[in-house]
Amino acid sequence: MKRRFPLHVHISTLFLALLLIVGGVIGGIGYTISRDILKSTADAMSTRIGRETLREFTNLIGPAEMATRLMSMDEITRAESLDQRLENLGFIREALSNSPELSSLYVGYGNGDFFLVRRIWNGDERKHYDAPEQTAYVVQSIDHERTAPRGRFIFLDSSLATLRSDERPDYATSYDPRTRDWYKTAMTTSGQIKTPPYLFYTNKQVGTTLANRAGATSAVVGADILLATLDQTMAKQKVTPGTHTVLVNRTGQILAHEDNAKVIRLPPTADGRPVLATLSDFGAPVLAQLSPLIQGANDEMMQTRTLEVDGETWYVTVSPLKLEGAAPLFLISAIPEVELMAAAHTLMRQLFVAMALVIALAIPITWSLARAISGPLRKLAGEADAIRHFEFSKPVTVDSPVLEVSELALTMDSMKRTIRRFLDISMAVAAENNFDRLLPRLLTETISAADADAGVLYLTDNDVLLPATGLLSDGSELPPSAPRPDSITGSPLLHAAIQTRTARSARIAEADIDALGLVDAVKASGASHAIAVPLLNRQQHLVGAMVLLRNGETDDARLSFIGALSGSAAVSLEAKALIRAQKLLFEALIQLIAGAIDAKSAYTGGHCARVPELTKMLARAACDQTSGLFKDFSLNEDEWEAVHVAAWLHDCGKVTTPEYVVDKATKLETLYDRVHEIRMRFEVLKRDAEIACLKAIAAGKSEASAREKLSAELARLDDDFAFVASCNEGGEFMAPDKQERLRSIAERTWLRTLDDRIGISHEEKERKERSPAPDLPVLEPLLADKPEHRLERQAQDRMPENNRWGFKMPVPELLYNKGELYNLSVARGTLSEEERYKINEHIVQTLIMLSELPFPKHLREVPEIAAGHHEKMDGTGYPKRLHREEMSPLARMMAIADIFEALTAVDRPYKKGKTLSEAIKIMSFMKKDQHIDPDLFDLFLRSGIYRDYAARFMRPEQIDEVDISAYVSPPAEPASPLA
Repeated sequence: MKRRFPLHVHISTLFLALLLIVGGVIGGIGYTISRDILKSTADAMSTRIGRETLREFTNLIGPAEMATRLMSMDEITRAESLDQRLENLGFIREALSNSPELSSLYVGYGNGDFFLVRRIWNGDERKHYDAPEQTAYVVQSIDHERTAPRGRFIFLDSSLATLRSDERPDYATSYDPRTRDWYKTAMTTSGQIKTPPYLFYTNKQVGTTLANRAGATSAVVGADILLATLDQTMAKQKVTPGTHTVLVNRTGQILAHEDNAKVIRLPPTADGRPVLATLSDFGAPVLAQLSPLIQGANDEMMQTRTLEVDGETWYVTVSPLKLEGAAPLFLISAIPEVELMAAAHTLMRQLFVAMALVIALAIPITWSLARAISGPLRKLAGEADAIRHFEFSKPVTVDSPVLEVSELALTMDSMKRTIRRFLDISMAVAAENNFDRLLPRLLTETISAADADAGVLYLTDNDVLLPATGLLSDGSELPPSAPRPDSITGSPLLHAAIQTRTARSARIAEADIDALGLVDAVKASGASHAIAVPLLNRQQHLVGAMVLLRNGETDDARLSFIGALSGSAAVSLEAKALIRAQKLLFEALIQLIAGAIDAKSAYTGGHCARVPELTKMLARAACDQTSGLFKDFSLNEDEWEAVHVAAWLHDCGKVTTPEYVVDKATKLETLYDRVHEIRMRFEVLKRDAEIACLKAIAAGKSEASAREKLSAELARLDDDFAFVASCNEGGEFMAPDKQERLRSIAERTWLRTLDDRIGISHEEKERKERSPAPDLPVLEPLLADKPEHRLERQAQDRMPENNRWGFKMPVPELLYNKGELYNLSVARGTLSEEERYKINEHIVQTLIMLSELPFPKHLREVPEIAAGHHEKMDGTGYPKRLHREEMSPLARMMAIADIFEALTAVDRPYKKGKTLSEAIKIMSFMKKDQHIDPDLFDLFLRSGIYRDYAARFMRPEQIDEVDISAYVSPPAEPASPLA
């Protein structure tokens, strides 16, 4: 056997690290000393740069200061006309020529006059002023000699000869020197003033403005100075190639930089004015961080600091530059430490070279030792990464001379196999959604993991463990046997496992066999030992147990693995049991709702129970097709559940429909049949006729004549009431002549002597108050449509045109109209327009109710399937007026099921159930009129579903022969029959 050594034998190889540490300390000391020297040098250079920049700035503005002071004492400050001012052009030209940085001289007068001479530098400026080609100077003048101010631009060549003079009235009206800061500041200051540097608009260069008040006059002389040469000064002062040297004002605007093009920023719009770049948008991250520092910088002292920007260290100095009569400026110098410390880095490299020569001889030795130690560790790291990525296909094969590394490799290999086995079992159990299939799957996987010969799974039922399934290792079922009621306490092994809440293993005892009903299991497997595994949920409550039978003892590692596996199995078992319980509860609730709807009205009977069966029969027939239109149609388990739920809930909206509307058997029926009120009025009229007859006889008229008249009147009243009563029964069609006779009967009157506004509900009283109460006694029509018969539709009963559900049903104006004549005149059936809408509205409520339910993802189609059974293929149905292509196949199937069930139902008191032939004939007309899906109706007939349904749900006398050849269409193969 190869000899192995502990890891501490190899610690001697660390001497290389000691050499590196010593060399690093020496190099660090040298680097620190060099860095301090270089930083001191950088401070001194920053101070020098500040002095040179200030001197350069002073040299720039000196000639301009002199020209401004001289000009403030010149006659031009007292000139009152343009001609007088033009006489000083020679002096101004000399002043401009002697100072290259001076771009313009000008005078602002107290009356608003303005006189400026500007030097034209290049073609861009000529283009800006639309000046002639030879233009060297531009005179800009505003004078007030006339009633209105006059503005002029005069273009001069280098000899001051006039090239062109332009009138600029807009210039005179838009510019007033007295409103400018330089004028106002100079008027309130005894000496010369300087504005903070800014960007000149005409030449897009940085400059400053000087101004002097002309003695005691109201004139102010100004000059614009360019600071372009400061950019060259900045370039000369760079300490290192990467150094940033910039001159800024207090607000962070950059006034000078070695690259003048970066100082000016052009806005994104073509007509926008250029602006000075700021520290924030200059493009240098280190300068961007200095913007807050400049705003609070000291005006007297230089500041230094070190900044870390984007992983790079910078040495920064900020020096104030103070000018007479102007706000202070600040010179910023930012030096990258990597360049500043270049000499220190060179020293460090030299030290590294020296140290490398020292340890050169030790490298072969240290390399060999490192390879011997780190090679297996690297392999183990790769194996650990493979485990992290759930890759368990290969075993761990690592060989190392280090004892600890070799033991770690063996442990990792065992761990890898265990995790793989655990995950395989957990995934297999978690993938099973059917609770009844889960139990044997769970037991099979656990038997395999425990290397057991058989096993029994128990589930708790009212704190009693009952066997759920028993299997041998080959998957065959164990003979069933019942445990004793006290199985937990009667089995020493299982009782101990439950008490300690851990898996336990022991030789199986007679008490265990007897208490757990394992007689047949032990005989079948020949086991001598058992493993008891309690199954505990998240709350550590017992949900079940497993007893695994083995033909030998179990080691601690396997027992620990089974214990860990049992926790996952218990959680999965509990989750699946909860899901199963929720589904059972949901199933019971939907059947409860459907049963309540059927029980609510005798008109629906078992409708809600029969439609699901017929819908599923039609869906199953479509799935069974192997050719033709429906050969590709299929439903998975989740989709079958959606069909089931939708079919049972397809009429859930009927819970909102009043019973007296659904059950309305006659036209005058509400909560009761109001024909009895009409009968009583006829009775009153008959009594009135008899009284009139007796009064006539008493008055001396012929009794025979009076009795004959009475007999005729009573016969007419009886006939009229019989007609009204027959109208009340409803029917397929009411002819116009009958409606006319109703109106004629309604015109008869009867005498009411009692107040009809007492003893009634508050709501009815409010409706009656829409019209004034008549004086009693009052004659009233025999049949009336009174104001109190009209129930207004409230806001909540209306349907917005653009409702979020897409309903497109015409809504009657009234909620209900209980008018007697109105209801008796209904042309077909017993329902008025308002009542018909109220019944049809059940599908609206169905969709609204189902849309509000938080269905899981696989049941999201339930509202669409359930709420589409009153739609028609031609788009004339309700509630959305959908066309065939807008409906799912299942919704179209349910429409057929709903119609066929309604036609053949025998539990509707208002009609007899149709025979098979009658129902199919009616539906064939609906197919022809594109009211139902023709392809699904053909499948309904060809598959014989109508016969199967009839055998289960229809009475024998309804089942007759049907020749379906007259109703089915020739076979067809459309591209997408279920679209």
